[in-house]
Amino acid sequence: MAPDNSTGRPGRDLPGLVLWLGLSLLTGAIGSVASTRAPEFYAQLDRPSWSPPSWLFGPVWTTLYVLMGIAAWLVWRERHRMDVRPALLTFVVQLVLNALWSWIFFAWRMGGLALAEILVLAAAIVATIVLFRRVRPLAAALLVPYLAWVLFATALTLSLWRANPGLL
Repeated sequence: MAPDNSTGRPGRDLPGLVLWLGLSLLTGAIGSVASTRAPEFYAQLDRPSWSPPSWLFGPVWTTLYVLMGIAAWLVWRERHRMDVRPALLTFVVQLVLNALWSWIFFAWRMGGLALAEILVLAAAIVATIVLFRRVRPLAAALLVPYLAWVLFATALTLSLWRANPGLL
């Protein structure tokens, strides 16, 4: 059985995997710069009972960034197709929005803007899933946990913004 990629040689796709994983993890690193003091800030917020502890965010986001990188790589492997470029461009746009949210919420402490931005992020993730599904259904499936977490984060952002008008 032939390998499932556009080149037929799995080793040639390794640089692409490194690139997409690196880009996804770099997004997390850029966001984490904005949230260097996030644990202290998060601890002082009036949080809903269902909010996760601050230590959980790092492992969850790391896992999600790895899944995102693999998903983009799977699509990139089909680079001979015409529908790959718009799918990957949409993916990169949502990465930018992903990193931007941390700056808006943690660094600039603008809760209302963070809520608006995360809604745009969620829409961009949905668009990415739709476009990835056309290329590689598995790639789209790998983004579903990310969408679920961002929707949860959207509800949390709304709750935090409403409960902390003086801080956000």
